Amino acid sequence: MFGECHAHIFMNGYNYRLAVATHRAAPRESLIREKLKAYQKLGVTFVRDGGDRFGVSLLAKKLAPEYGITYLTPGYAIHKNGCYGHVVGEGFDNLREYEGLVKKLVAQGGDFVKIMTTGILDFDTDGHITGQRLAATEVREMVKIAHDRGLKVMSHTNGAQAVIEAVEAGVDSVEHGNYQTEESLECMAEHPVVWVPTLVTVRNLIGCGRFSDALLEQIARGQRTSLQMAYQKKVSMALGSDAGAYMVPHGIGIVDEQAVFYRILGDGEGVNAHLRRGEGKIHLFTKSS
Repeated sequence: MFGECHAHIFMNGYNYRLAVATHRAAPRESLIREKLKAYQKLGVTFVRDGGDRFGVSLLAKKLAPEYGITYLTPGYAIHKNGCYGHVVGEGFDNLREYEGLVKKLVAQGGDFVKIMTTGILDFDTDGHITGQRLAATEVREMVKIAHDRGLKVMSHTNGAQAVIEAVEAGVDSVEHGNYQTEESLECMAEHPVVWVPTLVTVRNLIGCGRFSDALLEQIARGQRTSLQMAYQKKVSMALGSDAGAYMVPHGIGIVDEQAVFYRILGDGEGVNAHLRRGEGKIHLFTKSS
């Protein structure tokens, strides 16, 4: 079984506000254990979390060895105040504050830095990306600060130009990466970065009635084209479902994600080997690496 390379264990897969309310005062250990058991039952032995504001993923990291799971987390994601990211992390106004947050996550036991360079897909309109992306110069400085401390960088990034800027800044993984172009895919192919597409965050919504199926299917077609092109160009990729997001349960999410990859690329040894290599790079998201 492949590992889960993008999860949020504090989320429950159906109600973000309830998840926040559940863990706001303190992480609920019993709920964390339920999710770890779900991974254990499916034979998932590696999970990389995308962080949260409540210490949930840090507690999960401590508990995970009891379930035979290696668990990596940044502790919390880091976003610029006024931009997307408060849902999973802490914010900064300037690079000095950003550096302070990097120091803090290391002190708390975080394994790597997660940055938020763009918003998310807006399913209520035309599928465009919410908010404004960070300036390329700022992303470059953020990555440098993390790398200077020996930390890998996980980058929440959507949109072709934002992907190019993040990759050229030296991020170690691109999460989501919707609306790619041939240019952005070629950029990833030319750098030692891993792309974690999280495809089921769109596909699992189709038919749920919450958003336009026509729009979701349009986005899914674009993802399919990007994935096929990325594989042809030998872009390093790994499986991550964004488990905990709406309609993406923990454990089952990565099974769904694998199934989507197989439907698009096939389930031959070549695809499996490609994904294993990508996941191997994700396993190195520790300070000691």
